[in-house]
Amino acid sequence: MKNLILLFFIIPVLALAQTDAGLEAARKKLDARNFAGAKTDLSKIIESNPRNKNAFSLRGQVRMELRDFYGAIGDFNFALEIDSTFAEALNFRGESKINLGDDEGALLDLDKAIKFNPRYTDAYTNRGFAKYNMEDLQGSYFDFSKALELGPPDADKYFNRGLVKAELGEFVSSIDDYTKAIELDKNDANLYNYRGVAFYNTSNFDRAIADYNESIKLDPKDPFKFENRALAKTAKEDLKGALDDYNKSIELDDQDPETYNLRGVLKHTMEDYDGAIADYTKALELDETNPTYYDNRALSKAEKENYAGAVEDYTVSIELYPSDPETYYQRALVKLLMNNNYDGCLDLKRAEELGSVEAKAAIKKNCKAGK
Repeated sequence: MKNLILLFFIIPVLALAQTDAGLEAARKKLDARNFAGAKTDLSKIIESNPRNKNAFSLRGQVRMELRDFYGAIGDFNFALEIDSTFAEALNFRGESKINLGDDEGALLDLDKAIKFNPRYTDAYTNRGFAKYNMEDLQGSYFDFSKALELGPPDADKYFNRGLVKAELGEFVSSIDDYTKAIELDKNDANLYNYRGVAFYNTSNFDRAIADYNESIKLDPKDPFKFENRALAKTAKEDLKGALDDYNKSIELDDQDPETYNLRGVLKHTMEDYDGAIADYTKALELDETNPTYYDNRALSKAEKENYAGAVEDYTVSIELYPSDPETYYQRALVKLLMNNNYDGCLDLKRAEELGSVEAKAAIKKNCKAGK
C-alpha cells in the first residue's frame, strides 16, 4: 500500500514538471518569434490540461504577436474564467483591446490588473496609452510617471512621458525626458526627431536642426524628418536649405498633400508664385477637401493678379468651411481690387459678424454707404 500511495504523489508532480517545461519551451519559441511553433505547443498543453491559465495567457500573447487580437482576447477570457484575479491576463486583454480601438474596455481591464498587482509596470504603461488615446493627458502622464517610478528605466518609458509632456505644452520638460531616453538608446532616430520638435517649439532652432541632422543620419528614408528640418530652416531664414529638404521629402513620398502645401508656402515667401500655385494644386489633387490649400492658392493667385481665380478658390474654401472670418476677409479684399465694392462689402460684413477686427476697420474705410 505504501508504494501505491507514493505513486499517487509522484505522478501529479511529474505532470506539473512536464507542463512547466512545456510552458518554458513555448515561451522561448515566442521570444525567438517562432509563433507557429509556440502556438502549437501551447495548444497541446491546453488539450491535456484545459484549466491551465498560464497556457491560455501565453497563447493569447502569441496571438497578439500574430495580430489576431480577437483570438487573443478569447484566450485571455478563458484564463480569467479560471482565475478572475489573474493580473497578467487582464493586462494583455487590455492591451489587445487598445489595439482594437476599445480604449474604454481596456481601461476597465487595466484598472483591475493594477488593483490585483499594484506594482505591475506594464499595466501602468498600457493604461497610460489607453488614457492618451482617450485624451486624458493628465491621467496618461500619471501612469507613465508611475511606470518610470516602478522601473526599470528604459528609453520607451521616458519617450512615452516626454510625448505626453509635449502634448501638454511642457516642451522644456519633455526635452529632459527625450534626453534621458537618448542616453539609454542612442541609435533611435525617432528620439532625436521628437526632441528636435520640442526644441523647435521652444524656438531653439539650432538645437532642433542638430537633432534633425542626427535623426536623418540614422534614418535617411523618412520624409517627415526632412519636412521637420525644413520648418526649422525656414524659421532660421535658410530658405534655400528648407526648399532642398522639402524636395527630398517629396522625393521620398510624393503622396503627402501637406508637404506640397508647406513647400508652396515657402515658394510663396520666396516670391515664386507660379511654383507655389503648382504645389497647392498638387496638394488639392491629393486632398480636395482641405480649405487651407484653397486659401493659400488664392493668395498666390492674387499676387499674380489672377483675381477671378483667387475669388474662385476662396469661394470653394468657404463652401468647405463657412465659419472662417479670415477667408471672407481675404475674398473681400480681392473683390475690392476688382472694383466689386458691393460684394466685397458683403464679405467684410460677414467677416465682421464672425469676429474679424480687421474686417470692421475695412468696412469703415471701404463701405461708407454701409455705415
